Amino acid sequence: MTTILALVDFSDASTNSVSFAAELSKRSSARLIMVNILQNGEGEEETKNKLKSIESELKKSFNSDLKCESFLAHGNLITALKKIIAVQQPDLIVMGTKGASGLKKLFLGSNTMNVIAKTNVPVFVIPEVARFENFLKKGKNRIVLATDLDSLENENALDILKEIALVIIEPKVRVLSVTPGKTRLPDLKRAERNFLLSIFNPEIKSDRVTIFGSNVIGGINFYLNQKKADTGLIAMIARDSGNLIRKHYTREMASHTHLPLLVLHDTKI
Repeated sequence: MTTILALVDFSDASTNSVSFAAELSKRSSARLIMVNILQNGEGEEETKNKLKSIESELKKSFNSDLKCESFLAHGNLITALKKIIAVQQPDLIVMGTKGASGLKKLFLGSNTMNVIAKTNVPVFVIPEVARFENFLKKGKNRIVLATDLDSLENENALDILKEIALVIIEPKVRVLSVTPGKTRLPDLKRAERNFLLSIFNPEIKSDRVTIFGSNVIGGINFYLNQKKADTGLIAMIARDSGNLIRKHYTREMASHTHLPLLVLHDTKI
């Protein structure tokens, strides 16, 4: 990663997500850009001062280990964000979401949903209850990649996931697919699963699991509920088409998960 873009609205969830973004930026030597997209009625000078305050605090905390900057944008969120993406070419967008502890349903605002649906940059959704320190514990080292096992058009789509995985202590990736009961995976999907596993080797241990069921989100949540003790991150691939995991599935998952959720896109940025 060379550039991480963190969207800031000064909420507690946003503060937490900026902390995630800063830690990732430090560990990947990436540039961190914090952006607030100013809405009508908000004070520009006050907002600018708040951003500068966050920037100063981060630079103070991380010393010279963090390359950080901030700025204001104006207008509609998606329109402004697309302009920023065109200029800054971020590798990752980090956003916060407000939630409750445990497995209670989180509220994910329409802004986050729109960013997932209307941009092709990977989006890292950080629940307010999530803590970056968990990535640094052996007990939270499982990464679940939920996939429909359709062939990737962009073979580099998982590069960001691998970079983030390497931040975790002794990471383990599990490729998870949900399949209708009593069916055998077609050869092409088996080949794709083997390819996905190979992406992480030899640096990261990886394995596979198949959940049988007709409901994709239900199957994923069933697995996560069983393995909640050691899972630190879930990743999904958003597609405009496909048999199982489409953009509306990733948005639905994002509204339920208490874990950091990385939404990848099978298109070139």
